[in-house]
Amino acid sequence: MGKPLTLGLIGAGVISGQYLETIARLDDLALVAVADLDPARAAAAADAHGATALTVPELLRREDIDAVLNLTVPAAHADTSRAAIDAGKAVYVEKPLAATAEQARGMLAAAAAAGVVLGCAPDTVLGTGVQTARAAVDGGAIGTPVGATVTMVTPGHERWHPAPDFYYRPGGGPLLDMGPYYLTTLVTLLGPVVSATGAASALRGERVIGSGPRAGQRIPVTTPTHVTGALVHASGALSTLLMSFDAMATHAAPIEVHGTDGSLAVPDPNGFSGDVRLDAGRGWEVLPVSAGYRRAARGYGLADLVWSGAFAGDPAAGRAGGALAFHVLEVMEAVLTAAAEGRSIPVTSTVTRPAPVPLDDR
Repeated sequence: MGKPLTLGLIGAGVISGQYLETIARLDDLALVAVADLDPARAAAAADAHGATALTVPELLRREDIDAVLNLTVPAAHADTSRAAIDAGKAVYVEKPLAATAEQARGMLAAAAAAGVVLGCAPDTVLGTGVQTARAAVDGGAIGTPVGATVTMVTPGHERWHPAPDFYYRPGGGPLLDMGPYYLTTLVTLLGPVVSATGAASALRGERVIGSGPRAGQRIPVTTPTHVTGALVHASGALSTLLMSFDAMATHAAPIEVHGTDGSLAVPDPNGFSGDVRLDAGRGWEVLPVSAGYRRAARGYGLADLVWSGAFAGDPAAGRAGGALAFHVLEVMEAVLTAAAEGRSIPVTSTVTRPAPVPLDDR
């Protein structure tokens, strides 16, 4: 093993704990510093993981930091990432890549000009769940893929999240918040998307926080909270979406992929594992785990960039790259634009399906 990739974390909110657990157990990643708008929160995270609490400018000036792990809220993703890139740092950002495709396009251009790596979550697709499904599709288990369905239904994150405001602003909502997991999976399984249609609504103008110190406080809703869409893949496969913060529950599989010879039920793409079920005319059966990182957790997308050589002279290497995240963001934006304008919207970007992950015990 060579020198570990040294990291500065910006944004020590709820999700940071999962990333920090991963960094602590992977020898190829090393946390150096933590910054947050709340200095006490930064200090707590830094102290717990043997790092230094800094301000954002201080962190970006540190010469011993190779990459910034950007876990800020979506509205801050672009500005924080650009500041890191301008400081000569590689960036790995929590999904979505930015609040808008225009912002994300600028991030990609800046990273390319600076010659630094730009990666982005979600990395859940690197686990055994989606990768086993990918192996089944690529191995012909369902014949020629015809299409897929996505179903994500929840009454809303305000029930459990102590500060859910950003989920109900532009850049949030069920599509921008949860959609990256599902759409990154669709691209991994079926390839890029060329056009989208959609419809969307927001039936409630405010939400009530259900937990934490702000419990009972009402927050405004300024983005769609129930979104449906239809996607046309370059392969000719068709995918349909239902993404909702307005309904209670569903019996549907999170993702089903249908082909001429069979159908796959894919586990929750917000997780890294789970049963993949196949019906090829003999009833549903659970497939054995056959691909993916067995111990995958949040942060494996960053580790995969290291293992794949992105930091060894090939910035385009790795499976959780900025180009994939940009394509997914443009697809989601196309669905929302289609919903607002009542027409099909072309998706101008494209991307190569990420390389499959062989079964890996890391």
